[in-house]
Amino acid sequence: MKAIAIIAVLCGICIKSPGDSVPSAQYQWHNAVIGGGGFVTGLVAHPLAKNLIYARTDVGGAYRWDENSRHWIPITDSFAVDFTGIESLAVDPNDTNRVYLAAGIYESMRSAIFRSDDQGRTWERTDVPFKMGGNETGRFNGERLVVSPFDGNVLFFGSRRDGLWKSADRGVTWNHSQSFSRIGGGDEASNNRRSFWNSAVGIISVLFDDKTMYLAVSTKGTNFFYNPDDGNSWRPVPGQPVGLRPNHVVAGGNGVLYLSYGKEPGPNEMTDGALWKFDPRTSRWANITPLKSPDGGQAFGYGAVAVDPQEPETILASTFCRWNPHDEIFRSTNGGATWRPLFNDATWDFVSAPYAGTIKPHWIGGIAISPSDSNRAWFTTGYGVWNCANLTSADSGAPTRWQFADDGLEETVPLALASPPAGAHLLSGVGDIDGFLHDNLDLSPTRGSFAGPHFVNTQDIAFAADKPQIIVRTGTVRSEAGHVAISTDGGKNWRFPDSEPAPDRMGGMAAISADGGTIVLTKRDTEPEFTIDGGGTWNQCAGLPAGIRVVADEMNSSRFYAFDAVSRKMFASTNEAAGFAPTKFLFPALTPDYGYPPRAELTATMGREGDLWLAFGAKGLWHSTDGGDTFIKIENVGDAYAFGCGKSASPNGSPALYLFGKIESLSGIYRSDDEGRTWLRLNDAEHQFGWISKLTGDPRVFGRVYLATTGRGIIYGEPLF
Repeated sequence: MKAIAIIAVLCGICIKSPGDSVPSAQYQWHNAVIGGGGFVTGLVAHPLAKNLIYARTDVGGAYRWDENSRHWIPITDSFAVDFTGIESLAVDPNDTNRVYLAAGIYESMRSAIFRSDDQGRTWERTDVPFKMGGNETGRFNGERLVVSPFDGNVLFFGSRRDGLWKSADRGVTWNHSQSFSRIGGGDEASNNRRSFWNSAVGIISVLFDDKTMYLAVSTKGTNFFYNPDDGNSWRPVPGQPVGLRPNHVVAGGNGVLYLSYGKEPGPNEMTDGALWKFDPRTSRWANITPLKSPDGGQAFGYGAVAVDPQEPETILASTFCRWNPHDEIFRSTNGGATWRPLFNDATWDFVSAPYAGTIKPHWIGGIAISPSDSNRAWFTTGYGVWNCANLTSADSGAPTRWQFADDGLEETVPLALASPPAGAHLLSGVGDIDGFLHDNLDLSPTRGSFAGPHFVNTQDIAFAADKPQIIVRTGTVRSEAGHVAISTDGGKNWRFPDSEPAPDRMGGMAAISADGGTIVLTKRDTEPEFTIDGGGTWNQCAGLPAGIRVVADEMNSSRFYAFDAVSRKMFASTNEAAGFAPTKFLFPALTPDYGYPPRAELTATMGREGDLWLAFGAKGLWHSTDGGDTFIKIENVGDAYAFGCGKSASPNGSPALYLFGKIESLSGIYRSDDEGRTWLRLNDAEHQFGWISKLTGDPRVFGRVYLATTGRGIIYGEPLF
C-alpha cells in the first residue's frame, strides 16, 4: 500500500484514504515570507532546556524557536479559528517536553486548554467553561496559566471573569477555586461589558515562588494576593501599592518579586505606570520605576519585566505606549537601584524583514532573558520579536545589538490578494503594515511596504486583466485624503489620483476593466463611482445599491458585474460601469436563513467573457456563463466562503478553481480542474491555518494557491508531483 501511495504522489494521482469520501491531493504549504507583522503577546523560556523558548500571539497562534535553524516553528496550525488567540502559555518546569496553551481569541467564541508532551508537535484539547480573550484588552498581561513546580499534574488558570481554576490531571478536568473568585475588568465599571476594547481582564498572573503562590488582578484597588496553603485561601499582600494595575509579575532566584504596572491594562493605551519590587523575606515594597511618567509631556506605562535566571539582581523592564521617541528597555544590575536605557545607542539589524526598519519599537509586552546565557535576551513588539546576543555589553557602556528574529513567525492579517499574469507573482494588502510586492515568495520583500503612498491597511487590490501592470489599491491612511493609489508599473510605484470619491475610513473596494481604462470604487455607505480618466473625475454608477462590490469582466472592458446579498439580485453593466441593470436571475431565499445578509463573493473567471462564480457562504457555490442572466448551483459544494481561479491543468483547459468551504460536509481547501464537477481536498487536519478569508490561484503556476489567513499571514500551497 505504501508503494502504491508513493507512486500515486509522484505521478500526481490522487487517491482516497480509507474511510474518506472526498479524494485528496498531496500538497506542501509555506508562508509567503513577510516576517512578523503582528502583536507577539508573550515569551516563555524553559528553565532547563537551552534555547527552548515559546512565543504566543494575539491572533496567530503559538510558535517554538528552533536554535539550529534560527527559525520559529508554528505549533498551532491544526487549531480552528476560535483558538488562534493564545491567552496564556505555560511549560512544565521539570519536563522539557510538556507545554500548555490557554486558547480562545474572543470571549464570544470557544475556549480550551491544550496540552502537549512533545513540545507542541501534537496536542490534546479540553474545552473549558471559562472564557478567554487572546485578542482582547490586556492580552499581553501574564502569565495566567501555570504548572506547579512541585507536581506536574497540577495546573492553575486565572480567568478574565470566572476567578481561579485548578486542574489536578494536566488540564483534562478543571474545578473552580471557591477560595478566590475576585476578578477585575478593563475598568472598575466594565466587568459586565463585553465590548472589544473594554472586556474584562480579571486575573492576569498566577505565580509560584518557593512554597508560596501569588496572584495578581487587573484592578486599581487591592490587586496582589498570596496563598500560604496551596490554593485554599488567599490574602492581600501587605503594604502593596494601589492606583495602578499590575500586568506582569516575575520572581528572581533570590525570592524577590518584580511587578510592572499600568493605569490601563493595554495595549491600546496606557497613560501611567510604574515598576515595583517586593521582598517577601522582609515584607518590604520599593518603587524602582526607571523613568517616571510623563516624560517631556509623553504619558506612558510599563509593560514587561524580566529577571536574569543566573543573576537575580539583573533586571530588564520596558515602557509601554511611550510613542515619543519610542518604547524603551531599561537594564539594572543592582535590583533596580540604578538603570541604563538600552536603545539610545543600540544597533538594529532588520535585514530579514526590511519593512521593520520603518517601525518604532512599541507595545513591548514580553521580555525573556535566556536561562543559560545572560548575554541573550528577547523582547516582543506589536510587529514581532527582537533578539540580543551581547546584552552584558551594556554594563561597560557599549551598545547592544538587536536582530529582528522573526524568521518563520508570520503573524499578519492579509486583507487583499492579487496574482497577476505578469510581473510579481503576488501582491498583498496587509492589516497594520500596508502590503507587499512579492517578487520572491521566500524572502521578505526588499522594498518593504509599497513605494509611494503608504496605507495603514491596504484593503483591496485589483489589476487590469489585459494590462496587468495597471493596478489599483485602496486603503486607510492617517489623514482624511488619499484612500486610492494607482500603479502603472506592476506595483513598483504608486500615485494618488487627482481626486477620489468621499473618503471611506476602511478604504473601499476596487475594480478595474480589462484594458485598465475604467476604475470603479465602492465606499461602504455610498453608491459605487467610476472614473475613465485615471481618477481625474468620478461619476456615480447608476442603478446600484450603496456599498455593493463591483467586479470587472476578465475579457470585455465594457462589462462589469455586482451582486447584492440583501436583495439576492445580480446587476450587470455593458457601458463601462456608467449604468447597471438587474439581470434575469433572482437567487431563491435558500435555507438556512440566518436573518442577515450572508457572505457573498463574486469572481469573474480569468480568460472567459461573462463567466462568473458566486461563493455564497452557507448557500453554496453558483456558476454563470452568460453574464449573470442565469446561474446553476454546484450541487456537491456545501458552504463556499472564499473562491479563486488559477492556471489550468492543461493548455486551453478550464481554469483551476479553488474553494475554501465544504464538500460533502467536510471543511477544507479544495481544487477543481473540471469546472466544479469534482473536487480534491488540498489540506488536512494539521493544516487548518485558523480561517481563510480570501484565496486565489496563480495564473502562471498550475496548482499554486494563495491563502489569506486571519493571523497566520499569507500561506501558499503547491502540489507535490
